[in-house]
Amino acid sequence: MYSTARLDNMDQYDDDTVYMQQEDDWDRDMLLDPAWEKQQRKTFTAWCNSHLRKAGTQIENIEEDFRDGLKLMLLLEVISGERLAKPERGKMRVHKISNVNKALNFIASKGVKLVSIGAEEIVDGNAKMTLGMIWTIILRFAIQDISVEETSAKEGLLLWCQRKTAPYKNVNIQNFHISWKDGLGFCALIHRHRPELIDYGKLRKDDPMTNLNTAFDVAEKYLDIPKMLDAEDIISTLRPDEKAVMTYVSCYYHAFSGKQKAETAANRICKVLAVNQENEQLMEDYEKLASDLLEWIRRTIPWLENRMPENTMQAMQQKLEDFRDYRRLHKPPKVQEKCQLEINFNTLQTKLRLSNRPAFMPSEGKMVSDINNAWGNLEGAEKGYEEWLLNEIRRLERLDHLAEKFRQKAAIHEAWTEGKEEMLQKRDYETATLSEIKALLKKHEAFESDLAAHQDRVEQIAAIAQELNELDYYDSPSVNARCQQICDQWDSLGALTQKRSEALQRTEKLLETIDQLYLEFAKRAAPFNNWMEGAMEDLQDTFIVHTIEEIQGLSTAHEQFKATLPEADKERQAILGIHNEIAKIVQTYHVNITGTNPYTTINPQEVNAKWDKVRQLVPQRDQALIEEHARQQNNERLRRQFANQANVIGPWIQTKMEEIGRISMEMHGTLEDQLTHLRQYEKSIVNYKPKIDQLEGDHQLIQEALIFDNKHTKYTMEHIRVGWEQLLTTIARTINEIENQILTRDAKGISQDQLNEFRASFNHFDRKRTGIMDAEDFKTCLISMGYNLGENEFSRIMSIVDPNRMGIVTFQAFIDFMSRETADTDTADQVMASFKVLAGDKNYILADELRRELPPDQAEYCMARMAPYTGPDAVPGALDYMSFSTALYGESDL
Repeated sequence: MYSTARLDNMDQYDDDTVYMQQEDDWDRDMLLDPAWEKQQRKTFTAWCNSHLRKAGTQIENIEEDFRDGLKLMLLLEVISGERLAKPERGKMRVHKISNVNKALNFIASKGVKLVSIGAEEIVDGNAKMTLGMIWTIILRFAIQDISVEETSAKEGLLLWCQRKTAPYKNVNIQNFHISWKDGLGFCALIHRHRPELIDYGKLRKDDPMTNLNTAFDVAEKYLDIPKMLDAEDIISTLRPDEKAVMTYVSCYYHAFSGKQKAETAANRICKVLAVNQENEQLMEDYEKLASDLLEWIRRTIPWLENRMPENTMQAMQQKLEDFRDYRRLHKPPKVQEKCQLEINFNTLQTKLRLSNRPAFMPSEGKMVSDINNAWGNLEGAEKGYEEWLLNEIRRLERLDHLAEKFRQKAAIHEAWTEGKEEMLQKRDYETATLSEIKALLKKHEAFESDLAAHQDRVEQIAAIAQELNELDYYDSPSVNARCQQICDQWDSLGALTQKRSEALQRTEKLLETIDQLYLEFAKRAAPFNNWMEGAMEDLQDTFIVHTIEEIQGLSTAHEQFKATLPEADKERQAILGIHNEIAKIVQTYHVNITGTNPYTTINPQEVNAKWDKVRQLVPQRDQALIEEHARQQNNERLRRQFANQANVIGPWIQTKMEEIGRISMEMHGTLEDQLTHLRQYEKSIVNYKPKIDQLEGDHQLIQEALIFDNKHTKYTMEHIRVGWEQLLTTIARTINEIENQILTRDAKGISQDQLNEFRASFNHFDRKRTGIMDAEDFKTCLISMGYNLGENEFSRIMSIVDPNRMGIVTFQAFIDFMSRETADTDTADQVMASFKVLAGDKNYILADELRRELPPDQAEYCMARMAPYTGPDAVPGALDYMSFSTALYGESDL
């Protein structure tokens, strides 16, 4: 683009050079005309002073004041905006010639061929050559660049005058001499651009003096164009000097074209400021929303991380209910806020890219990635909290079961040990007969057998107490105290038993009579009694099951136990038969027996009573198992009910996620059609919400029933919730992406066919169909589109499309890049150039100039952000518009 423009300019310079060569071929007869020379002197002097005053100086005599070359060099610097070589400050002729040569060389460097004009003639004050040189400068810097409808220089200026004065009567501009003598041409130009300055209807063609003076006075007063011509000279001269008139008319052209540029510049600045103000509001909204969301996350995470357990099931159930309220009521609005925050951020970045502004960098800790990290921490704490709640409920349930079991076993043991220490401490053997001693010995042997049988129960009690301690049971101190008391008593019973056994054995040698039947009764009654006590204990034992299979296992074991009852009844009858035989022997042989069986405390009544108790407990156990079986069946129904819905909703969510991915990759219809389709799709997804709520209700029933697993489905409620939230977020992001593409298309003026072509290229090189390209695929795509890429150029492009250096290119970034390559946007140079126009080519701008050219609110906006100008040409109140451009586009752009 630059090369083409340069060639065009060179062509233009070639054409203008021919014209200037023609103009430089001086009409020597004309220069000899004193009237024309007078007009040129005055016009050229006024033209030079209109530029030299910008540097704080002026000339009085055109052939004298340029002789040393200093003001000539200064004039060229002002009108060209370039620095010339350092001038010689000496007063000698050689110094003056050197300065003039530097000026002439600079003029020649601009493509101007100087004919018969040398430094010596200028230094010698040759009026003819000096006027010719100034005319050459005027042609090059004031007239040559004028271009109107493919004509330039003199022809362009003449065509401009003809176009502007065409609607006015009595005005017919055909040249730059006699066409202007009546003054109506000058008045028509002013009225065309500033109608409020001249009442053109009152002007008369036969009053050229009034017309000319009116135009000259108005131009000087309101347009800052000095009087370069005299009305008397124009009227009195048969043919006014063409060069003087052309020079003066060119000032009109530049004054009015500069006004148009100022209006264009003001409009451009207004547009830029409006975009910037809107973007700043979006930034403030993002910061507030991000702060509120992060604050909510900061308050919520400590609550979810609190792992202080409760002592009761009721308290833990309340914690679980609070957690359910959080999931149903408090979190969903925050999920929507997070999604909206990401959408706002993406929209803001898109608008900034479209307006050529630097990307928005939120405050520290408020990036989208920071919010995602905080959200991830929240969900991590949330997941851990739910698992902890369920584990604590299981633990408390287990603790309640173990504590009840401990109390039952301890109570049975304490009932069994009651009176045993007193019995073992009796000294009844000292006064007993031989038969009584033998009976006491056998009784003691039976007690030792019973004691050994109870060893297992004591060990079970200690094991249960140990497990309660390991599970951190809240009432462990009382459990430990009771267990310690049982163990101490057990040790005491062991010691007392050993001591009594030794005493009986010492006495046994003196006692020989033994009653075998009593002994046999005691030996058979004791284990049977233990069996009955164990059976009663088992029948009264509480149980916890979670599946039908477990309750069926308990029922099977119970049926097996019931199958042993006939054999047990035979053993009972055999034991009672022994007692009956003893009674028969006593009755038959009139044996004098006082008291009960000396070998055991068990009697037939107790055996029968315990047997009746066992028979009574069996149907009660049957009923408990039946009720538990019914409860497990209900639990199984709840499992299946939840699984049936979850197995439909889970695949549905996955299918919708895949369909959204395909929609975002395919190119069916316009972007508006795709957006409409996606919004209808979003509506259909939102309409599916009642099924999710129904599934939440079934899940709550499962949790209330304390069901912890479900073999009928692989989907948990957590899976469904996460999938549903991801589905809503994905459709919202996809819609936002299409909206941003529409913004890009409209702002950049990209056609639908171009967008389709961009999408086709992107899809072709998106080999994995993931919606992104890696760096190599992106490079291959650019090469296929005709880009000649070196490593440095490709690195520059990647810094634009992948500012976070992720190594990937999204479709939105690809669209933004291709849009930037094919569309034109405001740049920092254009904005700075616009400010320079408003400032009248100064390096600073004043507050009054901003208020005059811009709307009040945008003028105040600029002044509030512009730093004071501190350059060498600073004046009071000067503002540096470079600082404002820096704020808009960033230092790197400038």
